[in-house]
Order: sequence, then C-alpha cells, then structure tokens
Amino acid sequence: MIRFGLCCIFNEQPIKFRQTTAKALSKLDREAQLCKLSEIALHNAESLLQALDFVNLNDIGAFRVLSPILPVYTHPDVGYKLDDLPDSETIRLRYSQAKEFAQKHDIRLSFHPDQFVVLSSPREKVVKNSICELAYQCMVAELIGAENVNIHLGGVYGDKISAIKRFAGVYNRLPEVIHKHLTLENDDVSYTVEDLYPLCCDLEIPLVYDVHHHRCNPDNLSIEEATDRSIKTWNALKREPHFHISSPKNGWDSSKQRPHSDFIEFSDFPNYWTKIEQRVTIDIEAKAKEVAIAKIQYAIRNKKQEN
Repeated sequence: MIRFGLCCIFNEQPIKFRQTTAKALSKLDREAQLCKLSEIALHNAESLLQALDFVNLNDIGAFRVLSPILPVYTHPDVGYKLDDLPDSETIRLRYSQAKEFAQKHDIRLSFHPDQFVVLSSPREKVVKNSICELAYQCMVAELIGAENVNIHLGGVYGDKISAIKRFAGVYNRLPEVIHKHLTLENDDVSYTVEDLYPLCCDLEIPLVYDVHHHRCNPDNLSIEEATDRSIKTWNALKREPHFHISSPKNGWDSSKQRPHSDFIEFSDFPNYWTKIEQRVTIDIEAKAKEVAIAKIQYAIRNKKQEN
C-alpha cells in the first residue's frame, strides 16, 4: 500500500541534472545565453527520462523533479520562456515522453519549490516573485504530468494568524493551474499540522505530512492523529495521500535535529503508516537517495515477514 518517492537526484546512479547561474550567463550575449540554457534544459529533460526508467525498474513509485529543471527560468535578468530555447520542440517532446512513461508505469511526479517561495510574506515583491515561480513549476508540471507542487506556508512575521490570513488572500487570487497543483506541508519551525489543517480544509488544499518536521516542531497531535488529518484533506479531493520522512543527521538527542541523515532509521518510520488501508506516497528525504530507499524497503519487508 506504500509507494516510496525518490527526491530529485541520485547518490550512486550516473544520472545527473545540470545547472547554471545568472552570474555565469551574464558573461554571454543573449543568443549564447539561450543556446547554453537550451543545451542544459534538453540534457535535464533526457535525464528525467533516465530517472523514470530507473525508479520504474527499482520499485520506486514516485519521483520529485528538481525545481530548476529549466534553470533560472524566472530570473529577472536572464530568465526566458520555453519557446525561446533553440531546442524547445525537442524538450517538449521529451517532457511528453516522460508524462506518457510516468502514466504508463504509475509513477507519481511532484515538485517542491525552494524556501524563497512564500505566499504569506507581507512584502508584495516576494509574493509576486513566488507566484511567478509557482506558475513556472505548474507549467512544467502540466507538461510532464506531475501532480503536486508542494510548498511551506512561510514565516510567522510576528503574527501567525495574520500570516495565515495573508496566505489565504493570496491563494484565492491565484490562477486555477496553481490551485490544481498546490499542496501545503507542515514545517520544522513555524507551522504544524494543527495550524495548517483548518486552512487546508477551508481552501481545499491537500496537506503533505512531514513526520520529521512534526517531531522537530510538535503540536498537540500524535503522529497517528496528524496522519489521519492529512489523509482527510487528500481523500476529500479523491487524491492519494503524500507524506515525507527523514531522520536527523545528529540523532534525536542532539540540539540540532533538523539536518537530514544519509538514511532513514527504521525506528523513525511510523508503524502506523504500514497499517494504512489505502495507497500512500512517502517521499524519502535522505541524502543517500536511492540507496536509502532500498534500505528502508528491505527493512519494512523483513518486518512484515517477521509478523
């Protein structure tokens, strides 16, 4: 009933996604910029196909796509549109092939924008840039057949209630394509499942439950209760629940519990999750990537056999 998700990159597999920077591009004229960006974007589209082939062959049911699969797409100085790229037609073809492959093999695709995407910010420029970034990622999500574009609510800014209201106000004026893909995740500093659940119910936004974040930033809910509330937001929209898990690099006795470990400690994997009577996606947020997934898959299989 569980499909595990691989996040963005690989540890051992020779599948690489390339990037560039605005600083590097600024040294080139516009034609050269677009040629370089086109080359990288095409490489990344082909790497996506390789990634999907790998996860399909290794019983990994979900893949989080690297947000800058089209590098610096929304940058104010060197940004561009997909059709500006010399290889745009081939890139679109590769995206279409990725979508077809993922649908054929039931691979769930998602995005997780960087922390600078903040819809609750009191600064209009930050909100405007965040919407621009979400529009880009939702555009690619449509092309490759990705379901979720997952974000955090953002900072508290001294008044959590006001920040939540600002988020709701911004959300209500977003384009429908963003509504279609957007999900919200509890974080490890500011917003818990208890904080987000009423908002997600009111706005009909699925709630991605991160159990590591819940342990770092607890509320009055147990893991079981938080899991159930998250599931309700997905079931209300007839969609498959999506969770995240990671283990602390320095252990739970450390004062620094937030950094992710290379692997998932089996004791950190909620036993309750193995008893959920519907299919769920669990992204493995571990630095060893595909190696960490293989390890936790093995541990769970052995545990089931013992029982």
